[in-house]
Amino acid sequence: MTVRHIFTVGIALLFLAGCGEEAVQDVSQSDEQFRKELQGNLIKAKPGDVIEIPEGTFQIDRSLTLNVDGITIRGAGMDKSVLSFKNQKAGAEGILVTASDFTIEDLAIEDTKGDALKVNKGKNIVIRRVRAEWTNGPDTKNGAYGFYPVQTENTLIEGSVAIGASDSGLYIGQSRNVVVRNNRVEYNVAGIEIENTIGADVYDNVATNNTGGILIFNMPYLTQSGHTTRVYNNKVYENNLDNFAPKGGAVASVPAGSGILINSNDNVEIFNNEIRDNDTANIIVSSLFTANYEEEYKVDDTFDPYPEGIYVYDNTFIGGGSSPDRLELKTLKVAMFGLTGSLPDILWDGIMNPAAKQPALCVNNGESLVVNVDAGNDFANVTTDMTQYGCELPKLSAIDLSHLEG
Repeated sequence: MTVRHIFTVGIALLFLAGCGEEAVQDVSQSDEQFRKELQGNLIKAKPGDVIEIPEGTFQIDRSLTLNVDGITIRGAGMDKSVLSFKNQKAGAEGILVTASDFTIEDLAIEDTKGDALKVNKGKNIVIRRVRAEWTNGPDTKNGAYGFYPVQTENTLIEGSVAIGASDSGLYIGQSRNVVVRNNRVEYNVAGIEIENTIGADVYDNVATNNTGGILIFNMPYLTQSGHTTRVYNNKVYENNLDNFAPKGGAVASVPAGSGILINSNDNVEIFNNEIRDNDTANIIVSSLFTANYEEEYKVDDTFDPYPEGIYVYDNTFIGGGSSPDRLELKTLKVAMFGLTGSLPDILWDGIMNPAAKQPALCVNNGESLVVNVDAGNDFANVTTDMTQYGCELPKLSAIDLSHLEG
């Protein structure tokens, strides 16, 4: 990308901020001037421009928007250049981007009223070393999404941090060709969520202290159904945070203590992860029928509510399943494994597509067990018989976003 212009905002204003009692007043005025200058630069930007955010914390009281292709927003570091929306008065997001060939890197977006960063319908999107955080910790009133690319194509999110989102810290929805790597997600309801997305690689991330660590979902009535996701080399541990999502959203039904959760999605490969100490189960595979979405979302005739082609192999499982979130699972755990026992590493609702052309679930993971809870028959035939999971599935291809490498 050719850089035509570099806009740097806020340098002169920072100088004004260091001048005794009058500087207090100047800080507020300077923040407002900073916002106006930044938004002005976003409006005037031409393809190839770089908009630099200097070191410092800047109070922003309304959404910033960008609709020009080919722009880079660049800070001095995710703990050095901070856009704080703590006193946001207007706008549904911190930053809303409706453009392609967009890069944002090395800054923080804090305490937005709604989503921190939303990217809508763009191509070639890079989010790199950006922190999205609600600094008050988990709270139902926090914004829904930290990073929220939706209906995008070719999206790379790497080296970033998401903390405190009341829905998902890092969410990709209705998109194609996605790489999510080397990120840390913590104290969100969902750490990472890949929803209705076709082709995603999720690797080398750390997901801990969320309600659910990594979610691969399909929901009805969206623009496309998702499939084909690889989840590997991640550390997914101690995702036992009480669910603090507002009622009504899909993630409000996620049990606390979910490590990796697949719901109604097909062709998901889970391998080489370290998954431990998630109190409900380290991996949960479920259909729309047991996620309590069936009534609320009223499945249409074209929607496939069953997970199929889920392949779990070569993961390291430690602990987990010792304190399930749901009453029926607590009862099941005690009945089958005793008061001090634990549910197995993989929990499957057991509801299968009668017309499926491939296995629902294949497992090649040493001594790990699957508990089929037979939810479709009111838990009548719960079993840990592994006979049906001894199958193999074709390995999925990697997502190639090398043209977006920094």
